[in-house]
Amino acid sequence: MAVPQPLNIQAYIQDIGRRARAASWAMARAATALKNTALTSIAETIERKQQALLEANGRDLAAGAGLGAALLDRLELNPARVRAMASGLREIAALPDPVGEITGLQYRPSGIQVGRMRVPLGVIAIIYESRPNVTADVAGLTLKSGNAVILRGGSEALHSNQAIASCVHEGLAATGLPLDAAQLVETTDRAAVGELLRMKDFVDVIVPRGGKGLVARISEEARVPVIKHLDGVCHVYIDERADLDKAVTVAINAKTQRYGTCNAMETLLVAESVAPAALGRLGPMYREKGVELRGCRITCRLLPYAVPAAEDDWYAEYLAPILAVRVVRDLDQAIDHIRRYGSQHTDAIVTEDLTRARRFLTEVDSSSVMVNASTRFADGYEYGLGAEVGISTDKLHARGPVGLEGLTSQKFIVIGDGHVRK
Repeated sequence: MAVPQPLNIQAYIQDIGRRARAASWAMARAATALKNTALTSIAETIERKQQALLEANGRDLAAGAGLGAALLDRLELNPARVRAMASGLREIAALPDPVGEITGLQYRPSGIQVGRMRVPLGVIAIIYESRPNVTADVAGLTLKSGNAVILRGGSEALHSNQAIASCVHEGLAATGLPLDAAQLVETTDRAAVGELLRMKDFVDVIVPRGGKGLVARISEEARVPVIKHLDGVCHVYIDERADLDKAVTVAINAKTQRYGTCNAMETLLVAESVAPAALGRLGPMYREKGVELRGCRITCRLLPYAVPAAEDDWYAEYLAPILAVRVVRDLDQAIDHIRRYGSQHTDAIVTEDLTRARRFLTEVDSSSVMVNASTRFADGYEYGLGAEVGISTDKLHARGPVGLEGLTSQKFIVIGDGHVRK
């Protein structure tokens, strides 16, 4: 919808909310085949309008020329990322529809049947920064799970988000589903976020995706439930019984495959007994890739070009070519370090010892825990969810990458045949 001028933020956001609520009722009863057709149509439109999307993204990149490298990387669209958006939508269309699934149906002594039915959450507001692909990913997930979505992207990606939202509307229109099922907030006024946070009559869940400041503000101010993670302080621990070839491969990928993501490794932990061999191989490789190493006393002795780490480095989510490195005594000290400094996002161990791997899986309390794999796999697409609306480090409702099932809830259903309680 067009933004009214002059803009009354409260009236504008309330109108979006009312439209979203009405659209959510239509989406809740939409047939799976119709939703899948809409997703396929959106994917086709994105592919057909690739050049227009890249041009819109180019305007955002030009306007954001002064932004940091990590932020620009998250903002940029290229042909491969456009194709990935379309591919992700098709993958979501191919996934089973969770809506209407009935589980646990059983007879009670009274003769009634009691079970649970999976249902949409309703209206989901996504508040995000930088990455324009989020517009397509979360629209696909929310539509497939029978919800309506309100999309509030960052000002730095406004043109890109508008172009992608136009593709979403074209796909919805082709199937007769309500365009209001996916609405983009087209004002960059920060007051719009405040209105969304207070709109408990029309918004059922808020999902923030962005920097720690944004997520903290939303968590503190929201009057509706929030699905979130504050930061991604991800660890890789190289155990004394690790295969060092695997360890080097995993540790390099986890840090350098892409710096500006929440699932990139920020702290490397290495068992003392293998530290000389492991760091002797990894140090020069990180140095060649331009990664600054901030290490403990032993790390700095083994790698003279590492700089001493401060206490704050163990808590840091750099989102940049900087890595904290600590040599630990053993698995116990590695787990203690993760418990103290980690953010319960994603942590990995590299080991050939099954007992140690099981201990790590059991005792590290993060939303994703891995064995002999890069933390970069902590992603809805890689987990087979099609995409994700975000990653949750909370323990209630949804945890880890939030896909279709995480965008639904369950209600009890009771089936009787004239039964009455005695």
